[in-house]
Amino acid sequence: MDMLRAANERAAREGDVIHLEVGQPGTAAPAAALDAARAALDSDALGYTVALGNDALRERIALHYGETYGVDLDPTRVVVTAGASGGFIMAFLALFDTGDTVALGCPAYPAYRNILDALDLKRQEIATDASSRFQPTVEHLEAIGALDGLLVASPANPTGTMLRAAELETLAGYCEDRGLRLVSDEIYHGITYGEPAHTALEYSDDAIVVNSFSKYFSMTGWRVGWLVVPERFVRTFERLSQNLFICPSALSQVAALAAFDAREELDTNVTRYAENRAILLRDLKRSGVTNIAPPDGAFYLYADVRHLTNETLDFCHQVLNDTGVAIAPGADFDPQDGSRFVRFSFCGAQEDIVEAGARLKTYLAGINQSGGR
Repeated sequence: MDMLRAANERAAREGDVIHLEVGQPGTAAPAAALDAARAALDSDALGYTVALGNDALRERIALHYGETYGVDLDPTRVVVTAGASGGFIMAFLALFDTGDTVALGCPAYPAYRNILDALDLKRQEIATDASSRFQPTVEHLEAIGALDGLLVASPANPTGTMLRAAELETLAGYCEDRGLRLVSDEIYHGITYGEPAHTALEYSDDAIVVNSFSKYFSMTGWRVGWLVVPERFVRTFERLSQNLFICPSALSQVAALAAFDAREELDTNVTRYAENRAILLRDLKRSGVTNIAPPDGAFYLYADVRHLTNETLDFCHQVLNDTGVAIAPGADFDPQDGSRFVRFSFCGAQEDIVEAGARLKTYLAGINQSGGR
């Protein structure tokens, strides 16, 4: 957010900023979702819905699991939420007690840490690296000791790496065998470049899955997501939703239901992300930035730039000042080792990615030749 603020200040002064720092699709919600929302505004009072979400949307989400993963899911296990963020708050409150310890890989989406801290839960961060493709493993967990839960993300932010099917199955089995609560962040499902992502529900009915309409469905500002929870927890989540949020946005639920009929448009977005990914990978490698986490999915490149700097927060500000390209410092995602990493987001317009890649290629190559900062 500091980088976004700095980028906006530069844009106000000089009108020349390319945003690679934020993970927000450059496209609007799909046309079908917008049409449904307009119709609802004209014809529906849009009052409170039930706390768990509209039945039609819950049923459509359950059908999605059959269509996409071959999982036969009871719609009563689906909880529509105020975005994935609302889902995480409810999941952590429902599954854990004050003082419980939740393991998560590092680097990771920073809000995980902040939500856990706010709820007075302990976090055990697992230092991951290229040897495990920046994902936690059973070997990591066995080295930790007593835990109450595990949070995984696949595809992950900031790295874009995915857990392969066998790896996710192994982690799910480990958690079931030891009574650990498994929370699987799957909000980047649908945005993959090769093998499709797998859901934890393929391997465990005890897993809690978090998903959202923000990323693949390109509906960030609509603030609507969902959880899939074990049957025994449904009433708990219903009470939490009633008291914390009353219900998800009625208008957003209407739009989200229609978004499932926009696959062709949404898959076109993913094709563009893949092209952007190739452009940025090419230009970064030409600039000497070659140590990049395998970007299996999502729309990020997480790059080790220790040959250029040992302090990427200052480095990102310098890149912004000198080139007009805004990128995210790794310290947001990894308080221990992130000062040597940066994250590039490539979900914007392709012309912006082309221009940003050209600027970065020239600028970073110059720093590399001069021996870094």
